[in-house]
Amino acid sequence: MGSKGKGGRFRMPAMPQMRQLEQLQNQLLAAQQALAEETVTATVGGGAVSVTMTGQQEVREVKIDPQILNPEDVEMLQDLLVAAYNEALAQSRKLVESRMAPLTGGLNIPGLL
Repeated sequence: MGSKGKGGRFRMPAMPQMRQLEQLQNQLLAAQQALAEETVTATVGGGAVSVTMTGQQEVREVKIDPQILNPEDVEMLQDLLVAAYNEALAQSRKLVESRMAPLTGGLNIPGLL
């Protein structure tokens, strides 16, 4: 990829630019690897349900307070699980944004993670 110069030839990017791109690529890879290990935890229902998720939106743990288990009200538990998952997902996305923004300059790069 380069721009078309005189005589119809393509110019390669300058070596310092190639090094910068390689460094950025390495930094992005390192950030992605770190996000795979970093976690966020969302707790809902006054501590009744919590979901722990990585920076790559992988659920690591779900905790449910046994005191809220009621066979007569399964719908409440389902609602709490959905709420906890969605909150953990929102927190995870904010974590990704905060870790990647310094590297991407705030650009939204699809498929980065």
